[in-house]
Amino acid sequence: MTADAVAGTGRDSTRKPHAAVVFNPTKVDLRKLRRIVDKAEADAQWARTRWIETSPSDAGAGMARNALTKGAALVLAAGGDGTVRAVAEGLRGSGVPLGLIPAGTGNLLARNLELTVTSLESAIETAFAGRDRVIDLGIAEITREDGSTESHGFLVMAGLGLDARMIAKTNSKLKKAVGWLAYVDAGMRALPELEPVRLRYRLDDDAYRPLTAHTLIIGNCGSLPGGILLLPEAKLDDGILDIAALKPRGRFGWLRVWNKITWENGVLRRSAAGRKIIDLTADVRDVAYFRGTRLQVELERPEEFQLDGDEFGKVTAVECYTDPASLIVRVPE
Repeated sequence: MTADAVAGTGRDSTRKPHAAVVFNPTKVDLRKLRRIVDKAEADAQWARTRWIETSPSDAGAGMARNALTKGAALVLAAGGDGTVRAVAEGLRGSGVPLGLIPAGTGNLLARNLELTVTSLESAIETAFAGRDRVIDLGIAEITREDGSTESHGFLVMAGLGLDARMIAKTNSKLKKAVGWLAYVDAGMRALPELEPVRLRYRLDDDAYRPLTAHTLIIGNCGSLPGGILLLPEAKLDDGILDIAALKPRGRFGWLRVWNKITWENGVLRRSAAGRKIIDLTADVRDVAYFRGTRLQVELERPEEFQLDGDEFGKVTAVECYTDPASLIVRVPE
């Protein structure tokens, strides 16, 4: 497949809108995907869809921008969380909606939007016939050890510390074979390096404060697979970043962290009775929450960094903020 398949064969493409599919060839069954998209475009009476393949040097941001220059009225991201993140970055502020075709391990944005992650037909139908929902895009400006800087978008979570080390150690072949269980293997291999991250952070216009934690999560939304609600107050469209610092203390610290994010956040918060139990229970000091529109972090030493489950190497400083209402996503009617 070439980088770009031109739209319009046999149809009036000058008047009808057309979609573009940015796809990761290692993640999708292209023949099946094309068949279902062809039917959806015909049902919607759209012109021929444009197909654009990602590459090792561009996970989808450049492809999404290319689709915009060719006049796409809808851009579908077909791949894992990295493809979705990159395509969203390319669509930032364009006003053109993003359609999600989940084909990865986590499918984090789709899960947080409560979209299907098991039915390809339903996902494509939603992309062509759903309604538009406006959400925020997180922006992470990172500084490397050599002083160079980069800016990247994220949809779900950015992270420093143990979670980023775990992602960096995840075996890609094992991940493809067993899905999220590969992170368990990576977590076990990251444990020998289990040292807390020491940093200074500044939230909005406050003064810098010191913090020592095993993991720092900066979230645009808060749900993970397996019923884990890491950031219970996070919303995709409130213009606010939700931050969690995991800092387990003592022998049972990680057990208290796990109980907090699975039982308390994932189960009790879902009912009025459960929320009353939370109110009557002493807060778990092993997990600290913060909220704000901008977070600046300066690290004592270079640390691994991740965005939406993809490793981004080591950084010495990070500044995260939201770009409110800068992305449109298709969701079911």
